[in-house]
Amino acid sequence: MAISATLKQLQLFEAVARLGGYTRAAEEANLTQPAVSIQLKRLEEIVGLELFEQVGRTVSLTEAGSVLLGHARAILDEFEALQAEVDELKGVQRGRLRISTVTTVNYFAPILLRTFCERHPGITVAMGVANRQELLGELAENTIDMAIMGRPPEDTDLQAEPFLDNPLVIVGPPNHPLAGETAIPLDRLAEEVFLMREPGSGTRGAMERFLHRHGITVTTSIEVAGAEALKQSVQAGLGLALISRDAVELEVTSGRLVELAVPDIPIHRDWCLVHRAGKRLSPAAQVFKAFILDEAAGLLGRER
Repeated sequence: MAISATLKQLQLFEAVARLGGYTRAAEEANLTQPAVSIQLKRLEEIVGLELFEQVGRTVSLTEAGSVLLGHARAILDEFEALQAEVDELKGVQRGRLRISTVTTVNYFAPILLRTFCERHPGITVAMGVANRQELLGELAENTIDMAIMGRPPEDTDLQAEPFLDNPLVIVGPPNHPLAGETAIPLDRLAEEVFLMREPGSGTRGAMERFLHRHGITVTTSIEVAGAEALKQSVQAGLGLALISRDAVELEVTSGRLVELAVPDIPIHRDWCLVHRAGKRLSPAAQVFKAFILDEAAGLLGRER
């Protein structure tokens, strides 16, 4: 059976699936909601199966919709790559770049993006922020070109290239009893309350591995979602936390938080630029990749 769906219909279908509703998809496409509904109704008629099912205000994909979504995204990705390559042949320095970062990267990403956008004003950058698990899902679904995050799991079909150091430190409030210590015994940490990031956070995983490696059992821990909430909770005296030095640079400099002198801390990790292995990067994505790998560390005054 021949399927003669239009590119616009596939774009709207992908938007509804990604955004979870007709209203937000219509806003993104600068169309009315009835116009989006009409186009997707026509797409369902072409396919011959229902693509969405709605329960209350929740819109979800049917089995046929899930099958179509993977192919639609592949088609749209190929079309975007074609358009970018044609523009490059014409000498047009423009394009659209979709990237996502983990929350902590947002503390230095604007500095890099400002420089990149100043050099390449024709490239539109759409940047999202998500936790580690959400970001891995975006990469798997090919809804973004690349991500800035820690190293992804080795069993994923992803290519990761480190470009910046990412030391993890343990911080506490300046009035904490351990704040003045120069060599804190590891077993002393077992007496402390630790604030943990939400499940799926790379920092939480690093903290759990550190405690396990040193045989430390924390009897009391509090789960906190997001780096900002974590910092505020530590400042309020709720407990200690392992966190990226990037996230607390301002607070430590201003004296609102202190780094604790704990053996084997900092934990040395890397920030990486990550994309799907074998993905054909658009010219805009290639330029951004070269910029991050070659210049990010220097612009931030840091080590690779």
